[in-house]
Amino acid sequence: MTQAFRDKVDISLTVNGEPVEARVPAGQHLVDFLRMELALTGAHASCEHGVCGACTIRVDGQAVRGCLMLAAQADGTEVWTVEGLTDVGTISDLQDAFVARNALQCGFCTPGMLVAAEELLSRGAVPSRADIREHLSGNYCRCTGYESIVDAVESVAQARAGKGRA
Repeated sequence: MTQAFRDKVDISLTVNGEPVEARVPAGQHLVDFLRMELALTGAHASCEHGVCGACTIRVDGQAVRGCLMLAAQADGTEVWTVEGLTDVGTISDLQDAFVARNALQCGFCTPGMLVAAEELLSRGAVPSRADIREHLSGNYCRCTGYESIVDAVESVAQARAGKGRA
């Protein structure tokens, strides 16, 4: 076992609106802490290089790769996972649109896609299809393809702006 996993660090953060205090291995990734210690398994640990986007979560309002951030780095932050965003209804329209547009199949990438899409839509403007593609380009989907995902995000953006229905 490496020194980074023998050494422990005390952290205090807010996860999905709830205060959390824990003693974590210094080298533990945030996505592993969320999954193993808090049983929040929506964010997936996949490539562990920040390339696929399956581990996307929100830290202090920004979408980040949970596999690239240590749990110790999250000390003092506000973290939202797909579970929390679901519980407070923030992404319910996106979830409905993903289902309506067949924008998911196996579902492995879906939590990361939803968190990334919500970050884009939270900016308030209606993004172009090119902007949606660019923003989601760091989130890989191996089964659905991206057209239906872009359709779903676009429909929600328009609905939120009062220009259509999700």
